[in-house]
Amino acid sequence: MEKKRKFAVVLAGCGVFDGSEIHEATMTLYAIVKNGAEYEIFAPDIPQHHVINHITGKEMKESRNVLIESARIARGKIRALKEFRPESFDAVIFPGGFGVAKNLSDFAFSGPACKVNPEVEKAVTGMVKIGKPVGALCIAPAILAKILDKPLLTIGQDEGTAKTIESMGAVHKITGHGEVAVDPGYKVVTAPCYMLEANIIQIAEDADAVVREVLKLM
Repeated sequence: MEKKRKFAVVLAGCGVFDGSEIHEATMTLYAIVKNGAEYEIFAPDIPQHHVINHITGKEMKESRNVLIESARIARGKIRALKEFRPESFDAVIFPGGFGVAKNLSDFAFSGPACKVNPEVEKAVTGMVKIGKPVGALCIAPAILAKILDKPLLTIGQDEGTAKTIESMGAVHKITGHGEVAVDPGYKVVTAPCYMLEANIIQIAEDADAVVREVLKLM
């Protein structure tokens, strides 16, 4: 019996405004299994930048942990990102959400001058070094623009964000739903998801498109 391909899925918390976008995370997990692969979930064990009330959009006076919050999506089955080993996986994939730009990096605040969490950077460079694919949804391609040298990426059609990514050295491809940007050199696959106006079916289609292209690159 052929061994199933294994994805590492890296989360950034729980909730679009301060963590991982839950639809994107869930549909990524669904797409992985639907396409005959399996996954393990990781998140950095660090404080969350801040906590947002998702009803009012206002910051709350409390602190949370990225790993513990991500465990909500993972149903408790999750490991700290420092335990990730590239040789144990066939691909790594990053769903979007503001947590990518606030917790996995400070892109939301520093833009092109941003810094990426060292564990995140190590996971990406470790996979690229041994020729294994990296997937990223929504705003997550921004961290790849910072880590890699001139990758081909997409965040959809937002002109301002595209220009920011290009100023970081990346090459940006305009895409719509169901379309991906594939960088065959780095084996990087990206899709816009909620960087475009979207419903949950379109998010599922984007996640599925990324997973299928990643599987082709294995």
